[in-house]
Amino acid sequence: MTAAGTLAIRTPEGVEFSLPLAGPFSRMAAIFIDLAIFISAGTLLERVMAPLNLISQDAAGAVYTVLYFVLSMLYGMTCEWFWRGQTVGKRILGLRVVDSRGLRLEASQIIVRNVLRLVDMLPAFYLVGGFICVLSERRQRLGDLVAGTVVIRAPKLLDPDLSQVAGSRHNSLAAERHLAARLRQKVSPETASIALEALMRRETLDPASRLRVFRELAQYFRPLAEYPPEVVEQLSDEQYIRDVVEILYSSSRR
Repeated sequence: MTAAGTLAIRTPEGVEFSLPLAGPFSRMAAIFIDLAIFISAGTLLERVMAPLNLISQDAAGAVYTVLYFVLSMLYGMTCEWFWRGQTVGKRILGLRVVDSRGLRLEASQIIVRNVLRLVDMLPAFYLVGGFICVLSERRQRLGDLVAGTVVIRAPKLLDPDLSQVAGSRHNSLAAERHLAARLRQKVSPETASIALEALMRRETLDPASRLRVFRELAQYFRPLAEYPPEVVEQLSDEQYIRDVVEILYSSSRR
């Protein structure tokens, strides 16, 4: 942590990036929005299951309880996986769940934090989760602590002045349109911002650290979209990251 309310990510070379943490109140507001969706879905589910009440009210009640629980779990897991750490409530309020190291979420992390939501909700109104969140340095509820996740205020992606980071050569990565699209799909906004900030700060690094930073970034990005050897073999790690950032921040990203 570099300051209150900030998640610091430090590379082995000492380069530090920061992401703003979401506070308990904004997280609770997002929960209320999602809760309103649950209630609406529950009302719809109750109407769909109305004919079962004619057969057995006890059976209908049991089936309704199980289905409501399953749907509530699937809602959080599905949204956070396909929307990269966001539910409807988080999306509206500009919040996002990320790995505590600032990396992309794993499916196991999403499952764990959503299952443990049942504990965080105890005894009512998220008292357990809210209490732990207030005391936690990184504003994590129990599910976040176990899953290794944090909730941040997602930065708005504005088109940067790419002339400051782009090289003079042709961007061969952009020419492979299907692979460029795959990069945009797989890279989270937070990871994109880290790569951009590394480029913006590259002149402040000593030569050895500069080489190591871009080598590690390139090692992370290369498996996400495997370009043909003839496209990337002549690119240095730094030029490769320049081309990636140009793709991620181009207007076609949105």
